[in-house]
Parts: sequence; C-alpha cells; structure tokens
Amino acid sequence: MFGFWKKRKRIALRQKPFLSDWLKVIHANIPYYSALPEPLKQELREHTQILLHEKHFEGCGGFEMTDEVRVTIAATAGILLLNRKSDYFRGLRTILVYEEVFTVEGEETGDDGLVTEWDEVFSGESWGQGVVVLAWEEVRLGFSNSGDGYNVVLHEFAHQLDEENPVAEGLPLLDEASDYQEWAEVSLRHFNRLRKDVLRNKKTVLDEYGAEDPAEFFAVATETFFERPVQLKKKRPELYRILCQFYRQDPAEYSHDAAK
Repeated sequence: MFGFWKKRKRIALRQKPFLSDWLKVIHANIPYYSALPEPLKQELREHTQILLHEKHFEGCGGFEMTDEVRVTIAATAGILLLNRKSDYFRGLRTILVYEEVFTVEGEETGDDGLVTEWDEVFSGESWGQGVVVLAWEEVRLGFSNSGDGYNVVLHEFAHQLDEENPVAEGLPLLDEASDYQEWAEVSLRHFNRLRKDVLRNKKTVLDEYGAEDPAEFFAVATETFFERPVQLKKKRPELYRILCQFYRQDPAEYSHDAAK
C-alpha cells in the first residue's frame, strides 16, 4: 500500500510546474542539462522535483540552506537516474551540506591495543546510514569546470547507487543477471590498470583516487563518464561501453568536444 501511494505522489510531482527560479539555477550550474535533448531535460526536471520532495536537505556548521544549493545538488544527482528505472536512491534520507570542506575525526585500535587518533579533511562522504555529506564550495568547484573530471555530487551519489547492492563494492545493481560477469571482469581489469598507472606515475584519464578500492573506482569512473566522456571513450572504450549500458546514456554525444 505504501508503494502505491508513493507512486501516486511521484506522478503528481512530475506533473507540477517547474519553478522558473529553479530552472535558472539548473541552467547556471548544470552544464550537462543544456546539452541534453528536450525529453531528457524534462525527465531531469521531474527527477529534481521528486528528490527535492523526498530527501531532507540540512545545512551544517552554520551554513544556510538555499534553493540554489538544494536544486543544484538534486539536479546533479538526477543525472544518474536518466533513462533508468529507479527508486530515487532508496536508502538515502538526508543530505548534509557544509559551506567548506569538513574534518572527520576517528580512532583505530591496533593489534597491540594501541589506539591511534586521526582526522581527515573531506569534500564529501556517502554513509551507509542513509546520509550524503557535501561541501558546497566543492560542489561549486565541480560545476565551475565541467570538463575536469571532478564532481563531488556525482561521486557521492554514485556511491549511493553502489550501496544498493550489498553483495560487493563497485558492483551496482544491474538490469540483467547475465550482465554481472561482464561488469565484474571489465571493471576489475580497468581498476587494476589504474592501480598500475598510479604506481608508475603514468598520466591517466581517471583520477588516481579511483585506485583506492573498487567502490572508489566506480565513483571516479562515474565522474569521468559524465565530465570527460570523449576522453574516456577514446582512452578506455571498454569501460565507457559498460557505463553507457548501466547509465543508459552516451554523454560523448552531448559533449561540446565530441566533434574534435
């Protein structure tokens, strides 16, 4: 019954007029939107409406939450849902936003019982407890240069898609059971290649952070797929192909660099 009413509510949200101020934000902050064909623009606006309604956005550390922040994040995340069946990041409830990069503190206990305290600066995090944390200055940095391969929103929301499949990291839910073997083989092959490139200080189209583990590789590959599609298609066509199949998009077709 709950699923029925949720579906009805989403249909109603899709039919609501999209606020002109929100559309101005998307045009200003989401370069990918302008390159999309009109049907996908409409779909992205609908996804944005639903995400804004279903997810709780909260400013942290004194940061003031505004419509620009909410719409920019929701619309960027919605790019990952285009042309796909989706339950709108079903495990995600809350998006926390700091003005600047934030510090996470923790501690580890070694085998010898020695406790080591640490802190680390983050631009974003995706938590398994239904939370995404973002730094607005890093979100702005991501859309200020749409071709640098860096977009913290795409990165953290790719983690959310990955976490929908609890079986393994770097292996999101796929449409067909027969797709998993190819995905695992191709993804592992390119993950290992990136690790070798990083060890050799070899220039690569993928950010070296993707060499951390398979989950980070998927998130980095997603950023690159949407931010540097022409380069990724040229340098790693096999990886680009399986990402096209998963996201049901071909960003190289929409890229301003496609004709080069």
